This record gives sequence, C-alpha cells and structure tokens, in this order.
Amino acid sequence: MKGKQTDTNLQSASKDLVVFSILRESKCAECGEELWKGRFLCMEEGRPLCLRCADLDHLVYLASGDAALTRRARKHSALAAVVVRFSRARGRYERQGILVEESALQKAEQECLVDADQRAARREREEVRRNEQDHDLAACVAGAIRELFPGCPPAEVLAIAAHATVRGSGRVGRTAAGKALEERALTAAAIAAIRHNHTRYDELLMSGCSRVDARDAVRDDVARTLDLWRKPAS
Repeated sequence: MKGKQTDTNLQSASKDLVVFSILRESKCAECGEELWKGRFLCMEEGRPLCLRCADLDHLVYLASGDAALTRRARKHSALAAVVVRFSRARGRYERQGILVEESALQKAEQECLVDADQRAARREREEVRRNEQDHDLAACVAGAIRELFPGCPPAEVLAIAAHATVRGSGRVGRTAAGKALEERALTAAAIAAIRHNHTRYDELLMSGCSRVDARDAVRDDVARTLDLWRKPAS
C-alpha cells in the first residue's frame, strides 16, 4: 500500500469502490485475518479490511480483458468494485479487473453469447481499419524520412518508419510530433536506427557498458552516418 492519500485519491477518482490486490502481506484491522500476497483488501479510514469485513465477500472477480463482458457485468451489478494493483515498474496503480455480483456476471455472459458473432465481425472491421491507418502513417513517415535523409538506403527508410510507428509502442512515430512529421522526431528515429545497426552500441551494452557511456562512445559514428544520409544518394 502506498499511503492514505493515494488510497483516498483512488476512491474519489472512481465511481466504484476500490479494492487492492496486495503485493505484500497484510492483516485485516477488524477480524485479524492474515492477508497474503495476491489477496484483496479494502481501505476504510486508513485501515485495511478483508472483503468479508468490508461486506464485499459475496462479489466475484472478473479480470480485465473482455471489455463487453466487463461493461455489461458492471451495468447489471448494484454493487461493484474496481480491483487495482500497484506497479513498481510504472510507479502507479493499475486496473486488474472488477468485483461484481455473481448474478450480474451470469447475465452479462448470456448477453455476450447472444451477440458474439456480431461483436466479432465488428472487431474484424476495426482491425482492418486500424491496419489501414497504420499503413498510411508508416507511408507518410517513410516519405518524410526520405526527404530529410535522401541518402538513407530505401530498405532502411521503410524499416525505420515501420519500427517507429508500431501501434502501442510509444515510439516517436506514435507521438504527436511523429504524426506531425516533425524533423526532430524523425531525426530521433533515424539516430536510434543508426545506433543499433551501424555502430557498436548493442555490443557495448552487452559488455556491461551503461546506456549513457555507450551512447557517448558511438556519438561520432552516429553523426557521420547521419551526415551521409543527409546527402543525396549518388
């Protein structure tokens, strides 16, 4: 747990109750039950409570992953709670699923079975649309890279654009600057490709060199290749 203020913020930010999937052992402040890692607990006025003492033990857990099922189960459940877990890597609480009434989950599952084919067809259409958008974005980024670096080999232009625009990657091609084809963002993508493909950067990292030191070691090599790429191909 990360403190009263964080717990309060989570509660106020959600219309639902918030339940924590704990990462270390705790104990219910009311009944004294030992709560092991992975168990659920609630925070009430700064005190950890097991689900039984929080009057939530009749709810069932539905993990994230099926948006339609989650949405429908939440709609049918008079009482529900959001389950979160703290991510040490990201330094924040992340949603894991929800707790809902069992009857609500059963009703939601029945509804999802009825229109499963329709939702599958819609997902396929959306996937086709996303693929077309991704292809168009990669093509635009590739064209902009060719203009900035006419000496870059055509195969590398396509590879850089494809790598930079992977959906969900957070790479420069998916940022606002990348989508706007800003020179700074596209240059950053080219520099990253040069480091990995035209210098000893990866080898230095594998030998135990820090990222900062490895970048310093290959800085001149990167600059030389970048200069060559800026010149028209012969």
